[in-house]
Amino acid sequence: MLAFSTPFVTLAQARDYRYADAHLHYVDFFQESEGMEALLQAMDEAGVAHVMLSGVPVAKQWHENEPKRPRYYAGDDGGAYWFSATDVLVAKAFESLSPAQRQRFHPFLSGFNPNDKNADAHVRRMLEMYPGVWQGLGEVFTRHDDLTALIHGEPPRANSEAMHRVYTLAAEYDLPVLIHSNITSQRERNPLYLAEMEEPLRNHPRVRFIWAHAGTSMEIHRHQTRLDFLLPTVRRLLTAYPNLYIDLSWTVRDPYLLDHDGRPDPEWVQLVEDFPERFMLGSDVVGQFGSIEKYMRGFDAFLDALPEKVARAVARDNFLAILPDGAAPVGGVPTDQGVSGGSAQ
Repeated sequence: MLAFSTPFVTLAQARDYRYADAHLHYVDFFQESEGMEALLQAMDEAGVAHVMLSGVPVAKQWHENEPKRPRYYAGDDGGAYWFSATDVLVAKAFESLSPAQRQRFHPFLSGFNPNDKNADAHVRRMLEMYPGVWQGLGEVFTRHDDLTALIHGEPPRANSEAMHRVYTLAAEYDLPVLIHSNITSQRERNPLYLAEMEEPLRNHPRVRFIWAHAGTSMEIHRHQTRLDFLLPTVRRLLTAYPNLYIDLSWTVRDPYLLDHDGRPDPEWVQLVEDFPERFMLGSDVVGQFGSIEKYMRGFDAFLDALPEKVARAVARDNFLAILPDGAAPVGGVPTDQGVSGGSAQ
């Protein structure tokens, strides 16, 4: 194992990784996208062999009273609303690909309201309308910083009755669920909302849950910098619930996996070594793909601190392993991955 004090540039050159991006949005909060050609090019440049492909389940409103079109959901006081057509955009983009290219993409269905007890019926319709397309559900938005307050209607919860119905459907179809459920609010220095995530883990043991950002967010860190209770909480949950998987996308990388000097945190390294099949990486880009390489290769210093077999599993194979039977590439989890044309081995 390389020493934690080794400079980042040396660590990054030590191994050549191929990644599976387990958290990527094809569209942004205005349901716009650079398109599949741009995404494929960005994947090839970044060494990304596979991506989880999802929409964004809400659309940001350009409110009548706002003089300038917002650039992000937090750009002004305009609200957001549930937008089920996001899944149609994803399905059409997926269907535009060649059969070989499709093996690199793993569409997740996300366009439903977590507070609507009709949501499971809508999900079932979409599964039947696009047979063989959907390989998971999510990213489901529940507790999500200021976005929670901007969405029309009641704040969504991961343990709502509507979501319990969705989880039952996910178990029926053997679909993993990527869910964004903040572990706390922007101000509370305790796991305020943890029960909302833990209840589904306990009550739906057949469902493979991917916890987006391990319950963290940029807005939480803006106010609290670092949650001291996060690591012991994640360790306890991983020990108690074998159906829990952790998405280590960017708000976990900084400030938990790596310190300000880019050195791996030894406690997080040990946690991943103790649960080597339960972690995966994501870029969390929304509709624009030029930063995929920066986000995915930004994990290399942490990966290099892990045993090589574990590092390669976290970088790519763990995400592929939780997909439904038949969804992984032909021949099972590949040992390498072609790019520039989308071939899969």
